[in-house]
Amino acid sequence: MAALSDNIRQRKQPSLSIFGPDSEDDENQPIISPELDFSQTQLLIIGLLTLVAAYFRLWNLSNPHKVVFDEVHFGKFAGKYINGTYFFDVHPPLAKMMFAGMGKLVGYDGRFDFKEIGLDYLVAQVPYYGMRLMPAFLGLLTIPICYLTIKQSGHSTAAAVLGATLLTFENALITQSRLILLDSPLIFFTTLTILMWTNFCRYLKRPFTPWWWTWLALTGISMGLTVSCKYVGLFLVAAIGVATIKQLWDLVANINITPREIGAQLAGRALCLIMLPLVVYVLIFQIHFMVLSRHGDGAGFMSPEFQSTLRGGFKGETFRDIYYGSEVTIRHEASNKGYLHSHAHSYPDGSKQQQITLYPHRDENNVFRLTKSRTLTELEHNDTKHDLERVKNGDVVRLVHISTDRRLHSHDVRGPISKADYENEVSGYGWKGFAGDANDEWRVEILDSTNSDSTTKDRLMAIQTKFRLIHTQLGCALFSNEKKLPSWGFNQTEVICMKEAKKPKSTWRIVTNRHPDMPADAVKVRYSPPGLLSKVIESTRVMFNVNNGLTSTHPFDSRPESWPILRRGISFWSADNRQIYLFGNPFVWWVSSIAVVAYAVAQVVLHFTDLRGVTSTKWGSLRSQFTYTTGFAFTAWFFHYMPFFIMQRQLFLHHYLPALYMALLVLVYSLDTVTARVQKRTRYLVFGVVALLALRYFHIFSPLAYGTVWTRPKCEAARWFKSWDFDCKVPPMDPTEIKAAADSPWLSKGTNMLAKPTVVVPKPADNLNKVD
Repeated sequence: MAALSDNIRQRKQPSLSIFGPDSEDDENQPIISPELDFSQTQLLIIGLLTLVAAYFRLWNLSNPHKVVFDEVHFGKFAGKYINGTYFFDVHPPLAKMMFAGMGKLVGYDGRFDFKEIGLDYLVAQVPYYGMRLMPAFLGLLTIPICYLTIKQSGHSTAAAVLGATLLTFENALITQSRLILLDSPLIFFTTLTILMWTNFCRYLKRPFTPWWWTWLALTGISMGLTVSCKYVGLFLVAAIGVATIKQLWDLVANINITPREIGAQLAGRALCLIMLPLVVYVLIFQIHFMVLSRHGDGAGFMSPEFQSTLRGGFKGETFRDIYYGSEVTIRHEASNKGYLHSHAHSYPDGSKQQQITLYPHRDENNVFRLTKSRTLTELEHNDTKHDLERVKNGDVVRLVHISTDRRLHSHDVRGPISKADYENEVSGYGWKGFAGDANDEWRVEILDSTNSDSTTKDRLMAIQTKFRLIHTQLGCALFSNEKKLPSWGFNQTEVICMKEAKKPKSTWRIVTNRHPDMPADAVKVRYSPPGLLSKVIESTRVMFNVNNGLTSTHPFDSRPESWPILRRGISFWSADNRQIYLFGNPFVWWVSSIAVVAYAVAQVVLHFTDLRGVTSTKWGSLRSQFTYTTGFAFTAWFFHYMPFFIMQRQLFLHHYLPALYMALLVLVYSLDTVTARVQKRTRYLVFGVVALLALRYFHIFSPLAYGTVWTRPKCEAARWFKSWDFDCKVPPMDPTEIKAAADSPWLSKGTNMLAKPTVVVPKPADNLNKVD
């Protein structure tokens, strides 16, 4: 490898500088050192920018001393880590573990439940300030990271200062970084990954040197940490993946580089940009599993095998062989939503017979008795012993609900939620002493068995056998999906009988088995605990599935087309004439959005002028810089924004924040390129005006970020559009009224500003139901 590295370093490496392909005239290329510039001047600039940002990021961080927005979830999850109790969330664990670590460090004992917006931290003596300090500090670090990224991209110090300034005075990023929310760690690791990648690109002409490996490896590690915070990090993986493919393609096009050398470059990138992020991701989950070792309220989302690894959870040991008369609990395989269940409540329409559902908790209402078809065995079972007879593949059986004596039943009636012609209602029908009818009969269809004994393949067995139940009269299969019943069904999951149902969602497994005549020495089975990789894969799959299922509406959800124009924000919290409302700096958002569109248009125009052969050469290396450096930021913006258009799940303005950072880079890179040939005084004037406008609009909307009081006239003056639905009806008219309002006993009760008829009450997002 050393000889190969020396050979590659001796060759000229085209098309791989931070600016893209080299021009034919190398004298026109700027000479840029790949090393980070930590001169005294640069350290002073970074220090001053960080100091200014620290004031605006950390000021009044303790306000409000109440639970805000999704602190309901992520504060509670921190407590679960501290207590070691397993929970489920749709996001990977890293950011939540960081909050838990910080909470443990500052004395949080995990007992405060964060159960609703507005709960008082001070009353409960929760060290919330320390927990908020962690995301605030990470948000602060994005300022010097942004500065260094712009500098390392080959742009001017003035442009780097401008970028850091715009980031400092971006209201939405300030709001997110001041609360116990996942976006601040996500954005921190996103910006760090961009910086590491930018540093790596400066060493493209020095492949396999120590710093080449260092920055490439750090890029992979940072990517793994980003994805381990939220799966939005996969968009960053896609952006860097495209850039990597472009680099490798340029290598392939170079006739001076051998296939062996190309293979070495490919292997190095695969190792650091694929394998290393995966290792980081798996290790984060390993810590997650080690800490959350006790069975908890999220275990029901996971498979029985997974649950068997948790302390206090069901280990799965039960009698293996299923006989007529066995009392069993049956779990749906595909959805992991729980057990076949019934209770003494009827459907409000349809047949109005007893409900059959999936229920996530272990309960006696999940127990059914397997009986033979059309016999009195089910009536006499408890009175007279019978010879044990195994249930086999193809047998026709009935399932009697133990608690209510109703039989699992289906008929030509549409389902309670699913109303298609091929979707039939499943109900509990009959009563004690009733012999039943043909619509109670189901044929056992064994799909798979993990038992290695070939003689048992046609036997129905607990845990080891996956099977379907086919209705003998209708030909439909017992089926369930993600559909939830309304409140009359206790929000449990619908069960129907579907014709031509797909096997994954009509597959079941018996998880507990008992029989009054079962010999004490009968064979027992238990779940095989999965290994680390199996648990990581299952957790990832379930997270994706549940995340995609968050399709319910929210008062402040929004669609992607509204984000770049900042059509509306999100109400996080409100009380006593104050509110926290996630809202960006309109100037920064709008100008960065214009820059993104302008870049795309400029590239189209330049492409057509190239085709016509009229491209001007007076810009020299600036054209290459504009195409490739700004182009990478544009690509990253594209991948962080466009995928949301194909998502049907609940979406919010904060999903745009990583893309906003990329748009800000496009803006600064473009401004620096366009003004590169003008006088410095003019350039600094342009940059200064942009920075002052950002500061101006930050100040106007800062009460929404900090939760401070502002007067009604100022609030109304800031509502430029009707869609900006922060509340201006409660703030008092002037400082005199502010004092009067502060002294009001009515307001001392914690009035919710958004409880007015025309405004919506803040509520947390991604509100998951507990599953055991």
